[in-house]
Amino acid sequence: MAGLALPPCSTGMTPKAWQQSWRARRLRDALTKGETVTQAILNAGFPDSGSYYRKADETLGMTAKQFRKGGDNLPVRYALADCALGRCLVAESERGICAILLGDDDAGLIASLHELFPAAQDEPADRPFQQRVRQVIASINARDMPLSLPLDIQGTAFQQQVWQALRTIPCGEIVSYQQIASAIGKPKAVRAVASACGANKLAIVIPCHRVVRGDGALSGYRWVVARKAQLLQREARHEDK
Repeated sequence: MAGLALPPCSTGMTPKAWQQSWRARRLRDALTKGETVTQAILNAGFPDSGSYYRKADETLGMTAKQFRKGGDNLPVRYALADCALGRCLVAESERGICAILLGDDDAGLIASLHELFPAAQDEPADRPFQQRVRQVIASINARDMPLSLPLDIQGTAFQQQVWQALRTIPCGEIVSYQQIASAIGKPKAVRAVASACGANKLAIVIPCHRVVRGDGALSGYRWVVARKAQLLQREARHEDK
């Protein structure tokens, strides 16, 4: 198995980025528990509400009130298309691509999207968005074509660390959950790393399919283990050429 570019004991984030991600996680937790917006902001560690509102978009990807209501009126549009791995749903928020889901039927993919964004509103896909969807599909089909589009990656501080580490794994290589845990400085958090991989909403772009068990077994995959095997096989063939 390959090593990672991150040095041992690295969090994969700058202290400032880690603090922002930690505050965002605290804020999400507080709002989910029903705290008032003002109280949640202060409990999350912001010195005052003004400090939060200056970075509101970066912190939650929406206003605190919208998040507290489950994303009411948050514009999230999506499109469905065929790809080399079956059907693909690409969703976009105002900040960027927020979900790339793989599956076999449109109804299941749309249901999965609504689980991720339960109260978000779907908008018609205009021509510029359709072009971005084509870029996503081309990136998936080309095996190793980087996706140069804005991404809206939402997760806890720990998930962000894991996902950043995953994005350092070269195409054609695999690493273990243990290696990822060690790379982010939390060698005992193997199960939590596996959980973060399972929470990934951006298939291929965040390559959680390149992480396997210590014995080389494929283990789970949010979009079916058979699809994970297919991805790894085609990446291995690509590297052999």
